[in-house]
Amino acid sequence: MINRLSRLLVLGAGMTAAALMAGTVQAASAADAHYGECKVTGKWASHPFKPVIPGQLTVEVNMPAPGWWNGNSPDTIKSGYEYCMAANIAYRAGIPKVKVKNVAWDGLVAGQTKNFDLALSEISITDKRKKVVDFSVPYFESTMGVLVRKGEHVTPENIRDKLIGVEGGSTGASFVTDKIKPMKPARQFSGEAGLFTALAAHQIQVAVTDTSIVLAQQGKSHGRLVVVGQYDTGETYGALYPKGSKNQQMMNTIIESLIKDGTLKKLGDKYLAAAWGASPNSIPTWKLP
Repeated sequence: MINRLSRLLVLGAGMTAAALMAGTVQAASAADAHYGECKVTGKWASHPFKPVIPGQLTVEVNMPAPGWWNGNSPDTIKSGYEYCMAANIAYRAGIPKVKVKNVAWDGLVAGQTKNFDLALSEISITDKRKKVVDFSVPYFESTMGVLVRKGEHVTPENIRDKLIGVEGGSTGASFVTDKIKPMKPARQFSGEAGLFTALAAHQIQVAVTDTSIVLAQQGKSHGRLVVVGQYDTGETYGALYPKGSKNQQMMNTIIESLIKDGTLKKLGDKYLAAAWGASPNSIPTWKLP
């Protein structure tokens, strides 16, 4: 299997940057910009746009998300793949600050949250979600991982007999119901924290969600939780935009540039490999029962 960190997708008139800058972005300079511990690349204000709240790029996320957003609360986030991705978007847009908002997952993917520029929260792009929100170009490929307590015997052959936990409203929930088809209905939780707490407390036997997420949880568990398998679903992550956002074309252009110039790959190498503590290549790929 190709290493997921090396499978970041490589993709890829009008008004000039100077013309767009006039009246759209608050006067600021690169010296005003502060983005925690992130190293920014590219040119300041090369692709400016007017953010929802002047002077800041407002980014929504559903926490916790170690490796992607490193910190225990929005105000403590200073690093991580998606945080520093947001920092680089802000820098190239000429916006000196990133404001992080922690929101409920169900409301986020249902298009119910307001007053933000984009969401970066390991969000899989689906046709169903596209009905209520818009997505960026894909920036990461994902599989579906199987997390268990150490010593729990879970295999591709017996997983249907186990009590599985999922995050409500996630692609993992749909995958378990429609593809794995467990004998017992999967238990749904409102967020990752509740899902992993239930697994540790023996309330469920298996947790199924994105491999990137369960690998990070394995790394935090001090050996108590183990990722025993993964399913290749062909899913990709995208930035989520409010439906009809006027800024999505410019943000797509910035994201494409971050992919093409290798910035996102460097963020993956720095933050995700360290947080996961294991390569996705080491996780067996399972076939559906």
